[in-house]
Amino acid sequence: MQDLSRRSAIGLGLAAAAAGVASGASGAQAPFFRRTGLPIGLQLYTLGAELRADLDGELGQVARIGYRTVEMAGYLGRSAKELRAAFDRAGLTCPSSHVQGRSAGPEPSLADLDRLIADCHVIGIRHVVLPSFTMPAHIDTAPKAGEDARAARARALAQLTADDWKAVADLLNAKGAALKAAGLTMGYHNHNAEFAPVGGTTGMDILLKAADPALVQFEMDVGWVVAAGHDPFAILKAHPGRFLQMHVKDVKASTKPNFVFQQDPAEVGSGIIDWKRLLPAAYAAGVREFFVEQEPPFARPRLEAVKISFDYLSGLVTQAT
Repeated sequence: MQDLSRRSAIGLGLAAAAAGVASGASGAQAPFFRRTGLPIGLQLYTLGAELRADLDGELGQVARIGYRTVEMAGYLGRSAKELRAAFDRAGLTCPSSHVQGRSAGPEPSLADLDRLIADCHVIGIRHVVLPSFTMPAHIDTAPKAGEDARAARARALAQLTADDWKAVADLLNAKGAALKAAGLTMGYHNHNAEFAPVGGTTGMDILLKAADPALVQFEMDVGWVVAAGHDPFAILKAHPGRFLQMHVKDVKASTKPNFVFQQDPAEVGSGIIDWKRLLPAAYAAGVREFFVEQEPPFARPRLEAVKISFDYLSGLVTQAT
């Protein structure tokens, strides 16, 4: 898998753009994020239950590490005004939020656009991202006799059809039009299930073809792409301008390709992904929002893990592809 992500960088087709960042005969560069002027963001899902219990304390530590932007993955039991006040106190901005397709509690979903749009304007959110597809009603997800949860999930995911993925694209297009009118973008975040074969194609290919580029952008989760056994370099090359956001997520070499939400996580820079080449490739392809995210289980306290990732990225001198 490491060879897959490194080898394909050579033929990415973005070499000229990436090479243009080098300065001097030696090719020495400033670190990627300093050179581009982009902040290093954090997807707040990474912090787990501790964030809900101590919002100000956790956000303060995130800011002291050096993060300047965050992406929401829920309201943490707070109102939009309370969240904005907490972000302001920490000196953080929140340009992006994961929002569910269906209502599952007091938080607004894509089914409640008026309230969602109002909250986005209060918090300062510009990008609304559907974090995953919703399992269609026709698929039985309940474990059968002798099945554990993992086997049940695999069976359910194997039943997804091309029409199911087309329905997700239709939802994104419809909501994207309404959000665009309100000055917001509609996005989609991948896991690895999107890359499972479906009638000679994949769910991800269907989404990219059926979602209107004028209405829908994508947030590439690199860790899940690699966990699916796919190549983030090749996807960026094939779809320039479609991925405007990225989850900077690393995985260990022990991660086996699969389509059922399994990976062996690592702090960024501690895994197998070639960030020195991938970050400039992503930038050249149009990515402008980068959020560190790490999946459980964690080998150390979560804040310690996100500091390791930040320290690696903040000093990372990238290479031309």
